[in-house]
Amino acid sequence: MHAALAGDLDKVKTQTDPIFGLAVPTAIKGVPPKVLNPRETWPDPAAYDAQAKKLAGMFRKNFDTFGNVDADTKNAGPKG
Repeated sequence: MHAALAGDLDKVKTQTDPIFGLAVPTAIKGVPPKVLNPRETWPDPAAYDAQAKKLAGMFRKNFDTFGNVDADTKNAGPKG
């Protein structure tokens, strides 16, 4: 949290989460790299993938309840 508030994350290298589309820092001083990627914190990466895809599907289904939303907004959500 301190790094974000201090602006230390403004120019860090990131990788895009393939399901949620979030830019995730690849390194933050003082933070173990493993915790920056949720998939790496799970003992079974395949189980993480399945749960992430399930959550993305739940998000999309819930988003549909908001009615007619433009395509750009709808496509900005999870891809899984």
